[in-house]
Amino acid sequence: MTVLTRFAHSRSSWFLLGGTALGLELTALYFQHVMKLDPCVMCIYQRLAVIGLLVAGLIGMTAPKYRIIRLLAALLWAVSATWGLKLALSLVDMQTNPSPFSTCSFLPEFPAWMPLHEWFPSIMLPTGMCTDTQWGFMGVTMAEWMVVVFSGFLVAWLLFIVPIVSGSTKPSLYK
Repeated sequence: MTVLTRFAHSRSSWFLLGGTALGLELTALYFQHVMKLDPCVMCIYQRLAVIGLLVAGLIGMTAPKYRIIRLLAALLWAVSATWGLKLALSLVDMQTNPSPFSTCSFLPEFPAWMPLHEWFPSIMLPTGMCTDTQWGFMGVTMAEWMVVVFSGFLVAWLLFIVPIVSGSTKPSLYK
């Protein structure tokens, strides 16, 4: 087994994924509640994508030696990172090319059976506008940083996908 394969089969790799996602969520809450930056609906959707990455890390941590667990976690990782990247790119486009015909909604469009913005308004209720750029670092907006972040998650996924799906030295469906 290669070093990367051993790492992908360890709890620490999935802890790193989940911990990074948790750090991003805590940072978003800091920006919202301490720095008083209002999240837009696209920010809220990106928050959900990051929660998906956190859940993927938690799933992977439960039993990283089993291929089926790694596959489930890797699938959620890929879907969440891809969706987050798509959202971040859309938000960057809205901010760099503002148009009255290309705006985001004021309320998130969650399913009726899961109104997260009503259940958790302090976390999931958007209060800002998508075209506002309220924060930047080194000349890069928050939306642009999220493109970098989600791209990084996808690159990491690409590096890990072969070791994640590969089994141990003994061929088995579950290991």
